[in-house]
Amino acid sequence: MCLAIPGKILEIHEADGLRTGRLDFGGAIREACLTYVPEAKVGDYAIVHVGFAINMLSEAEALATLETIRQIADLDVEIGPGTEAA
Repeated sequence: MCLAIPGKILEIHEADGLRTGRLDFGGAIREACLTYVPEAKVGDYAIVHVGFAINMLSEAEALATLETIRQIADLDVEIGPGTEAA
């Protein structure tokens, strides 16, 4: 399964000739390539998959997605990994 995560762009710079940025993924700060989203600016939210921002989205969409991901993680903690639902 592939999963793209929304992140808030904190800064934009160039690295190895590519437009790159530091993004906040709900508290985890990571680098991502921003070349595919040239319209991105600091403060925007982007969907990131395997280190590449692939699309932009609104703050409301990003926060709703992050909340859903948190709920999934909480469910895994609550019922335990590998537990099958009845």
